[in-house]
Amino acid sequence: MGRINVSGVRVVHCHGGGAVSRRNGSAGSGVSTAAVFGEVLKHFREAALLTQEGLAGRIPCDRSHVARVEAGTRVPTDGFAKSCDELLATGGVLMRLWGRIDWYPQVEHPDWFQRRAEMDANAVKLYEYQDMVVPGLLQSADYARALLSQKACGELLEDRVRARLSRQQRFLAADGPLYIAVLDESCLRPVGPSVVMRDQCAHLLSLGQRPNIRIQVAPADRYDLVRPNSSMSLITLPHSEQWIYSESLSRGYFNNDPNAYAQQCQAYDVLRADAPSAPESAALIREAMEAYGRNDGQPRRSDLDQEQLQRKRRGQLHRSSPRFPRSRPGPRQQSP
Repeated sequence: MGRINVSGVRVVHCHGGGAVSRRNGSAGSGVSTAAVFGEVLKHFREAALLTQEGLAGRIPCDRSHVARVEAGTRVPTDGFAKSCDELLATGGVLMRLWGRIDWYPQVEHPDWFQRRAEMDANAVKLYEYQDMVVPGLLQSADYARALLSQKACGELLEDRVRARLSRQQRFLAADGPLYIAVLDESCLRPVGPSVVMRDQCAHLLSLGQRPNIRIQVAPADRYDLVRPNSSMSLITLPHSEQWIYSESLSRGYFNNDPNAYAQQCQAYDVLRADAPSAPESAALIREAMEAYGRNDGQPRRSDLDQEQLQRKRRGQLHRSSPRFPRSRPGPRQQSP
């Protein structure tokens, strides 16, 4: 059997003692990394004397799916790679290769979003404030699918979900860059069925246990917190290069002005200091997860909204309830 080297993204495929190809997915390459994965898969499939239909029947999946993965026109899932490893006895080569390939460039996105993805791939530190939705680097697969289904469907949707998840791999590595996210409590509101939100909350709790990731929640009833006007990211790249990134519905905004960065960084530090700590925020996330767990899986007004309202009312009563003097008995008078 040929020898496969999967160090980094570059793949060297030797068969019969001769080098067949040396390709990677960097700019100017003659082939995409998706095609490299497909070539390696085809090598092991043929070495196992299996047809595309034969492999598909054992996974199981459609033969066309195997054909498209081998042709480099379909982004495979990690489950597909793991199944192929086991069925073809590769020793885990495909799964390791899948984990090292940046699948994000395989999906078409606006240039500005591609630029942000490239920054994430090189960041040494990332601070982020997000409102309304959980940031992409913290999304579960089902949450991303529910969110992206508003603008895509079918194969395009699945490709975009896999691409989004692939961007997370660097931050999930043992030596991943520091990532601190402050989420407005609105991020915990429903996206898709309640079961999706329950699992998303569980995903946040799991990520918050990693040594390089901290997640804080800015409660809706904390009016004293000074929040940014919109979601934003403070990105530190190698050589101390610093960028502010914000986003609208139609484009992204990049700013590397040192004064602007210093101003936004100071505001972010104050917000982090005033917001509940990561352990306190984990309790809020767990509360939301339990509320979604009590629902029947339908995208309706959840128990979370009621609990937020009750917490808000308790806070208002604590701060603003009028104090009425108690009537106290006067000193007992002596009989004359």
